[in-house]
Amino acid sequence: MRHLSCWLAVALGALLGAAAPAQQPKAAKLGATGKAWVPPGTPGSPISADEFHAQVLLDAAGFSPGAIDGKNGTSFKEALRGFQEANGLETSGKLDQPTRQALLRIGRRATVYVKLGPDDVKSTYVYPLPKDPEKQYGLAFLGYRNMLEKVAERYHTTPATVVALNGPDKLIGLGQTLRLPNVIPASRDYGGSDDKGAYLMNLLNVDGRQPHGDHVVVDKSEGVLKVLDQDERLVAQFPVTMGSAHDPLPIGKWKVTTFAFLPPFHYQPNLFWDAKDDAKEHRLAPGPNGPVGVAWLDLTKEHYGIHGTPEPSTIGKTESHGCIRMTNWDVIRLARIMMHPGFAAIFQG
Repeated sequence: MRHLSCWLAVALGALLGAAAPAQQPKAAKLGATGKAWVPPGTPGSPISADEFHAQVLLDAAGFSPGAIDGKNGTSFKEALRGFQEANGLETSGKLDQPTRQALLRIGRRATVYVKLGPDDVKSTYVYPLPKDPEKQYGLAFLGYRNMLEKVAERYHTTPATVVALNGPDKLIGLGQTLRLPNVIPASRDYGGSDDKGAYLMNLLNVDGRQPHGDHVVVDKSEGVLKVLDQDERLVAQFPVTMGSAHDPLPIGKWKVTTFAFLPPFHYQPNLFWDAKDDAKEHRLAPGPNGPVGVAWLDLTKEHYGIHGTPEPSTIGKTESHGCIRMTNWDVIRLARIMMHPGFAAIFQG
């Protein structure tokens, strides 16, 4: 992604108050689906109870399945392989009995009932949110579209999954209780993180207790970012989107030099092969729905980085402009695991 300029000195208070006073909307229905609701874990539900619980446990263990949705997709299989490798199990990518037993030792229920508080629903919402960067110019903050989108990201899932867990007639709003993936952190001790980093870890339910990583490896044949310790042991893994035919993954050994949380975005259309001919250069506001999500980890390869995304459900499924793209909650967790800039990032074919 040969197009980002980071402004590291953006004050958190200015970011959160720039667009408008934080909104706390009235309760609303999750949204009609046009289909009769089937409770999760029962025949006809889009959520498989076994896969859903395994995804929650994998997330807790540091082997992210991406968005928790109960589906047996590619990211889930890769997360299983990573967990199996780290635990000395056969790397089948299947939820076999030994893997189930190892996951269950984590000791966490699949879902939790949450009475929504200010952290869950209070935000500066932007609706409608233009997709075109040209139309995003002028917005003071690229925030969530609505409460459902914010709650889904805070609990590492998708809006459709929140609806599937609760039913379309369930109300969402301050004081309402929803059934959500159990990604509640065991610890919110974010010592060593700056104010913006700690704020985002709390916003995205990232556990304060993390393994220590020494370097990361991305192999374009695998579709994941692996975190290894000094002894080359796999300690965490995340699904990623990397490069394309137009902007391939930059093979080589690089370093991550700086972290930027809630960075604005320097949109340079001349560096995008798919930009409109009449597109103009702009500085876009920060926010979870900005082009690089909530964080940018800058690489020594100019204009390239590891960053978040406004579309977590696309991770591992669509191409990027050369960068390593992760869900917002995973890139914040990666920053927590690595803690300090200067770590090696090895990209290989």
